[in-house]
Amino acid sequence: MEASFLLAKLITLVLSLVVAYLAYHGYRRSGQTPMLYVSGGFIFIGAGAICEGLIYHAFGTTIASAALVQAAIVSSGMVLVLISLTK
Repeated sequence: MEASFLLAKLITLVLSLVVAYLAYHGYRRSGQTPMLYVSGGFIFIGAGAICEGLIYHAFGTTIASAALVQAAIVSSGMVLVLISLTK
């Protein structure tokens, strides 16, 4: 795997985990449930950022099936963020 590609994925993961931590900290301070959904959503988004390459290399699947799993994980995170915005 190319180093710049890996670096970009790791930066995305770290940023999403920082946002998730800050949202969880906001939930602990305020007790507002939507902040918990935001936190969970960004955890899924961060996991989705790195899972495609891991699934492709670790399990030897096709790139299309790995992309499908990534899209499902990222979409789940977006749904959680959307739920938090509607509450």
